[in-house]
Amino acid sequence: MPALAHAAEAALRDVANDAARCQRCPLYKLGTQTVFGSGPPDAPVMMVGEQPGDVEDREGLPFVGPAGRMLDRALEAAGLRRERIYVTNAVKHFKHVLSRGKRRLHQKPNAYEIDRCKWWLDLELEIIKPELTVALGGTALRALAGRPITIKSVRGEVLRTADGRNMLVTIHPSLILRLRESKSRAAELARFTDDLRKVGRLVPAVRM
Repeated sequence: MPALAHAAEAALRDVANDAARCQRCPLYKLGTQTVFGSGPPDAPVMMVGEQPGDVEDREGLPFVGPAGRMLDRALEAAGLRRERIYVTNAVKHFKHVLSRGKRRLHQKPNAYEIDRCKWWLDLELEIIKPELTVALGGTALRALAGRPITIKSVRGEVLRTADGRNMLVTIHPSLILRLRESKSRAAELARFTDDLRKVGRLVPAVRM
């Protein structure tokens, strides 16, 4: 690993250790642990989701639950190597409520929580310096753009983040999982895969 990558790896480790003690918003009281980003320190692409889910909260890693498996499926279909991509979330703690059966039900982060957690996302971006950032869903887009933008209006486009970085916009893979009809799910997966193919065209280094 080049010296710069070693330095970035050490910096990410230090920031992750700091984030593990984060109390910047009340969500630290809900999650089992802080779920920091994961991937190579010299990744040319960073993918940003919403927040960890139930599985991620328990395992302490991003995108290892059902949405992560859907992302893996689409990445493979798009001909992209996940091992060359850094994955993280806009919010690092699992926001949820308990159902009557004590099942932990996902809740969408609000603007305050997104903005407070942006501290950690900014540090990840500064350390890794990706050629391209991918906003997976509205929460990630809100965090990266610094303002609310609807996914529908900009999906598949390359925009600028609040700090001037290139950002491709697409859906969060959990949206595909929420579609009940198999035809609708297959169609949305195909469209999501097409969005991810643009990543390979923009950054050839992540292609298989």
